[in-house]
Amino acid sequence: MSKLVKSLEEAIKLCGLKDGMTISFHHHLRNGDFVLNMVLKEIAALGLKNMTINASAIFDIHEPLIDLTKQKVVTGIETDYMGRTVGEAISGGILEKPVIFRTHGGRPGAIDTGRTPIDVAFVAASQADDMGNCTGKFGKSACGSLGYAMSEAAHAKKVVVITDELVPYPLNGFSIPEVNVDCVVQVDAIGNPAGIVSGTTKITRDPVGLKMADLAVQAIIASGLLKDGFSFQTGAGGASLAAAVFLKDIMVQKQIKGSFVMGGITGYLVDMLEAGCFRNIMDVQCFDLKAVDSLAHDPRHLEVSATHYASPFTKSSIVDSLDVVILGATQVDTNFNVNVHTNSQGIIMGGSGGHSDAAAGAKMSMIIAPLSRARMSLVVDRVQTISTPGKTIDVVLTQRGIAVNPRREDLCEKFKTAGLPIVTIEELKARAEAINGIAQPLKTGTKTVAEVEYRTGEIIDTIKNIL
Repeated sequence: MSKLVKSLEEAIKLCGLKDGMTISFHHHLRNGDFVLNMVLKEIAALGLKNMTINASAIFDIHEPLIDLTKQKVVTGIETDYMGRTVGEAISGGILEKPVIFRTHGGRPGAIDTGRTPIDVAFVAASQADDMGNCTGKFGKSACGSLGYAMSEAAHAKKVVVITDELVPYPLNGFSIPEVNVDCVVQVDAIGNPAGIVSGTTKITRDPVGLKMADLAVQAIIASGLLKDGFSFQTGAGGASLAAAVFLKDIMVQKQIKGSFVMGGITGYLVDMLEAGCFRNIMDVQCFDLKAVDSLAHDPRHLEVSATHYASPFTKSSIVDSLDVVILGATQVDTNFNVNVHTNSQGIIMGGSGGHSDAAAGAKMSMIIAPLSRARMSLVVDRVQTISTPGKTIDVVLTQRGIAVNPRREDLCEKFKTAGLPIVTIEELKARAEAINGIAQPLKTGTKTVAEVEYRTGEIIDTIKNIL
């Protein structure tokens, strides 16, 4: 017996895909992914219409989605993140139905509980056997963890594994087991692993960014959380990575042994593991090829599902055990709400990802961002889009001072005792406006182009079309 079929077209037909169904994709190959475009090209050739795409993220490489929406091949999109190329078209109102934005924890939660059923899941795997055991850890297109593909593989009505490297049965070290898989298709290439490194995944050399990174480490020390057993998550922005490097030096110097580090895993976090700063890496997604290699070869580097990472609908998740998370922001308002979905023109160019999940779970959630970008102030009266509610944000750190959420009087006192430059969020806003002036209110249309779901499923904001 074998589940291997001759072509993607055959797999689609065997799965019984019809007009109006929902199909899913994961984004571990990031801007190097070929699979989403490949599958949609076949679907369009078969004349199918009104498909809903449930993708953990959409990148600029997925630009063909724009024409497919205009042709009504795709009429619904559900995702956790959307790059600017597709986001700008969506912001212009090309899709009839609003995009549904979820978080990296909310998406698997919605899948696991059946709130967003998936008819066919397409899993990009760098190695697979002919029965469907598959992984992203090995092979010419290795992308590392397949954490975002695990929920749909477990719950979709049909599952198709697409691989460019078929190995003899049974595959050793599989991430997704054959028991969940209906068909296997071999193609020439599932993607370009170099595209994993898309975006900002290198330490900043900018003096402002380095100053913020140093302040962030001082704040972590002052919080009292940096001790044996410490757990930490950071994003892949330049200043956040610099903070990780500075934190590594402190932990090595003081011989602090943390429990785990997580987030978008980069080589900088691998360095912390190898330096003995943490016992384990918990990995739902690799952000560079050093992280991919580490996951493949270091037993301390653990692959986890998105459900395990951040779902609020499971018995426990990793974010619930976080001490500190460092996050970014496009905007922050005086109520500490954070926007990571839209830019200052109201154009979709991001998404929550794990932002809301980690902020809700961590003992201290910290936003680190420059006070202004391109003469636009970070702090405003009301963010253009609420991505993460202010009730879960503890600290906003800029090069011009640190604002602490008033509900965290304990942190404020600790920071003052440590001599950190504490200011109110209103003072940060005033300092930004003194530099940049007061921005004119953004005018948008009346059409809702996207709905932003919080991790627990309720809609916390909507995004209107740009004019």
